[in-house]
Amino acid sequence: MSLYSENDRPCLGSMRQLAAIRNLQIAEGPGRGMRLVEIDNGSGLRFSVYPDRALDIGEASFRGENFVWLPNDGASAPAFYDAQGFEWLRTWGGGMMTTCGFLNVGGPGEAGGENHGLHGRISHTPVTHLSTDARWENGRYQLTVSGEARHARVFGENLLLRRKITTFYGENTIEIENCVTNDGFRDAPYMLLMHMNFGWPLVSFGAYLEAPKHEVIPQNAVAQAGLKAWQYMEEPQKGFTEQVFYHKLPSGADGFAAIELVNHDSRRKLRVAYRTKELPYLVEWKMMGQGEYVLGLEPANCLPEGQNANAARKTLQTLAPGESATSVVRVSIEEL
Repeated sequence: MSLYSENDRPCLGSMRQLAAIRNLQIAEGPGRGMRLVEIDNGSGLRFSVYPDRALDIGEASFRGENFVWLPNDGASAPAFYDAQGFEWLRTWGGGMMTTCGFLNVGGPGEAGGENHGLHGRISHTPVTHLSTDARWENGRYQLTVSGEARHARVFGENLLLRRKITTFYGENTIEIENCVTNDGFRDAPYMLLMHMNFGWPLVSFGAYLEAPKHEVIPQNAVAQAGLKAWQYMEEPQKGFTEQVFYHKLPSGADGFAAIELVNHDSRRKLRVAYRTKELPYLVEWKMMGQGEYVLGLEPANCLPEGQNANAARKTLQTLAPGESATSVVRVSIEEL
């Protein structure tokens, strides 16, 4: 594509002709009333951000073709959240990225004298100080959305998430930067998993994952049975049981590890890259069920087994009072 530059300003009435951010509100369904930020970066990449869901990312498409998994009626407003057991699944809208944590990642269970539901509550937390911006910066037109979400309770944790999502005109990458600070006065567990969910037609029979040579660890006996085919996408199957694999990918000179989903039939390649210093694990969620046909590629600082199991494994991170942890994930898509 021919890219516009700052020198071409006389050609346009507004940069909105090429790339734009729009602030909207959902009008119906379980997400009624939720704020919505739509970003079109001018390269064919479009995606929606939910300020009332910790700046999670929902719908995403590239050149008119969806590449994420979207169940049921989409994300629900946080008022419908039920923290008990597996009820998280009733208000989960899939989409490109759902935030899991901060006191639990994995199934429901008790830890620290508190009962935690599936994948914790941060995804159902509205942000404050929402900001959107679009401007030229060092010769690139940058589009950003940012905000803060606080995971806190009286007599408990006080963790503040500052998140910034960035893309550039004419480029096919979304960058998510998280900074989590312990604003409290006691040590606090800190668990984070970026639940990224890719779907048809990007996920289809014949698509496969590519990554540098590394160890792949099945989560359980079901995953062990599918270990030899961890990287291959099959046809949707009736009664398929989800498979979860743990990857510890090597990082490059820039500190990032990456895995790619390649689909020659749809002529698309998607890449998930993450900085391993803060997110040492990549969790693969392979679900080849009918209607539940999805591949999760999930950078994380823990394993999705709950707080107590991570503590026993010595994979549980904590933040001291005043301490911050910053993580970066990049999702890119391109035509083959």
